[in-house]
Amino acid sequence: MTRHAELVVPGGRYVLRRARIPGCFLHAPSAFGPADADGSFLVDLLIDNGLVADISAAGASMPADGPAIDLAGRQVWSTLLDVHTHLDKGQVIPRAVPDGTLEGGARATIADRQFWTEEDIAARMRFGLQCAYVHGVSMIRTHLDSHEHLAPRSFQVFRAMRDEWAGRIDLQAVGLAPLAVFRTDWGNRLADLVLQSGGVLGGVTDALGVYEGAGDAEMDRLLDAFLMAAAERGLDVDLHVDQTEALDPFALPRIAAAVLRTKFKGRVLCGHCVSLALQPDDVARETIARSVDAGLDFVTLPTPMIYLQDRKPGRTPRWRGVTLAQELLDAGLKVAIGGDNCRDAWFPFGDHDMVDTLHQSVRIFHLDQPFSRALAMAGPMASDIAGAGRHGRIAVGAPADMILLSARTLNEAMCRPQADRIVLRRGKRVMDPLPDYAELDALAGMPA
Repeated sequence: MTRHAELVVPGGRYVLRRARIPGCFLHAPSAFGPADADGSFLVDLLIDNGLVADISAAGASMPADGPAIDLAGRQVWSTLLDVHTHLDKGQVIPRAVPDGTLEGGARATIADRQFWTEEDIAARMRFGLQCAYVHGVSMIRTHLDSHEHLAPRSFQVFRAMRDEWAGRIDLQAVGLAPLAVFRTDWGNRLADLVLQSGGVLGGVTDALGVYEGAGDAEMDRLLDAFLMAAAERGLDVDLHVDQTEALDPFALPRIAAAVLRTKFKGRVLCGHCVSLALQPDDVARETIARSVDAGLDFVTLPTPMIYLQDRKPGRTPRWRGVTLAQELLDAGLKVAIGGDNCRDAWFPFGDHDMVDTLHQSVRIFHLDQPFSRALAMAGPMASDIAGAGRHGRIAVGAPADMILLSARTLNEAMCRPQADRIVLRRGKRVMDPLPDYAELDALAGMPA
């Protein structure tokens, strides 16, 4: 058998024979015969000028002539999505030195902003996007720190990056600010900027968002103002919610109540929600039920959260720092997995590699029974949450954007890093290398 990394992808019109595709990536997968033990289907794909022209059960109806690659049952996935990142603050190691705490991350980020010129933000975003592209990510939603004197600069860079990367990575932006700004005129002006940039309105509900110790009634007023600003402009919203181990204030049920109270019609995505896992069982069940009523979506960020949460000097952490992903899924709610911070003041690791994030998520959340549920959380379910259309699916008529793995089963896929993966974009193999960290050395403030 030809070694996986040495497979030659012909381009133009060709067939991928005996591709094993997890059912979550396919529309009506049962049409392709019986599933294997992983819920994957053995199929042939016809690729024609960058599009998936046909999918059929393996050996059923593909042309016998013309170029073909026999994948011999290797896994084929759609390219993946990362619907919660922070490209604007990433790639600042060792300029910023994390201390592993939430409060330290906030302080170090504020200090690092002295270097955030347009050129600096663009260089770091470009580096992160190149990593994601090579690893097989085709859609990213990035939060942009949106304080009054920073947001115009960050959004200008974002719009330039969105144009520069069009056709490689589809980008969405979230204007992220403390809910407290919706007491002020800046909240409405930020919403206007988000609208002009085709983005999503963001907010932070807890102490990290300068909640200022306000009581429940004030949080309700801020949430109403936030949702009203979004509704008036037809914007979806994306919130950082309950990011600490503190049980009170507990914002998630108040968000659900605010959505129902205001009759907000847009998508509402709640990120983090880690304290949900620490609430008493009856409170957690009631909160999940309210979330169902309000139609909330969720994104969990396991790798930075397991690093940051329950960190105390000289003490091993006692909990994993992640939300109740299985319970939310079991309630019928949509839950995505996101990469979150990457080599920044909050989390010094990461490479915008959603295959790696999936590997870690399966272990952290016990998502191995079945594996396919985890794949959907970075594929079609994440796409539905972000309104990202074709991303996360392999379908006739769609671009041939796929990841070809050397693994045959999902167990094999989770046991090795899949560093020999082949990424196809519009049917052509991505040959670009990962960027060299030395490219960041010239940025202001980087040690010589």
